[in-house]
Amino acid sequence: MSDQHGQFSICFWGVRGSVACPGPDTVRYGGNTACIEMKVGGEWLIFDGGTGLRNLGQSMLAKMPVKANMFFTHSHWDHIQGFPFFVPAFVPGNKFKIHGAIAPNGSTIEQRLNDQMLHPNFPVPLQIMGAELEFCDIEVGEVVKIGDVEITNALLNHPGEAIGYRVSYRGHSAAYISDTEHFPDRLDENVLHLAKDADVMIYDCTYTDREYYDERSSKVGWGHSTWQEAVKLAKAANVKQLLIFHHDPTHTDEFMDDIALQTSIALPNSIVAKEGMVLELIKETAAVATV
Repeated sequence: MSDQHGQFSICFWGVRGSVACPGPDTVRYGGNTACIEMKVGGEWLIFDGGTGLRNLGQSMLAKMPVKANMFFTHSHWDHIQGFPFFVPAFVPGNKFKIHGAIAPNGSTIEQRLNDQMLHPNFPVPLQIMGAELEFCDIEVGEVVKIGDVEITNALLNHPGEAIGYRVSYRGHSAAYISDTEHFPDRLDENVLHLAKDADVMIYDCTYTDREYYDERSSKVGWGHSTWQEAVKLAKAANVKQLLIFHHDPTHTDEFMDDIALQTSIALPNSIVAKEGMVLELIKETAAVATV
């Protein structure tokens, strides 16, 4: 887009949940864990630091010095393991403002990112990173304003707690809702709040209903949802486009093709997120491209 300050783009660098799963069966949809890049109103935003963050970092090297805001939903491994391999954070002159809610045990996002890089788990400490890192503790429900961009959050239903985000700019909005588990008897009001009338809702669809309710291997209580529940929420929230996200590592490309087909039948204009997919929110509906 020629007007950078009018831009609202979303790029998917990691779309898996639980653990990275590269291999011949996940080539088309990707095997890296959660990481989403948004360029909104001249601001650079990064959501979650799963293994996809490493590849995003490699793409940023040609654009240094860089300045970006990072937002973490929570600190389970699949959302932070890419951070120690995020090369731009090691380069002086780059600046990153890192946002996250305080965990139930009282630890900040700085403490949790620091702890995963301590011996004997990692060879170098966080303090060796040469970029300017500013850590910001955000409250649940707090509104963060960066330039003309507004980022709101709400608590999600996930073991150990997680928060979802809504990014708003010039009448357009994107909801990023991962990780969360639906309720059996009602729609989640926090999810509906984040997703209401959004251009895009990126939602945790780790399982199918069949997997979630399987009597022999139930996933109830594991902290994740299904694409069927995502369809219900998207309809109730009047979402323009649903993005299936946080794919289970056992789901092959063929399995994901089937989910894409079923979801598109249940809710037209819904798509399954793939690594490299780019959305540009430039009109009332989102246009899709690949890189």
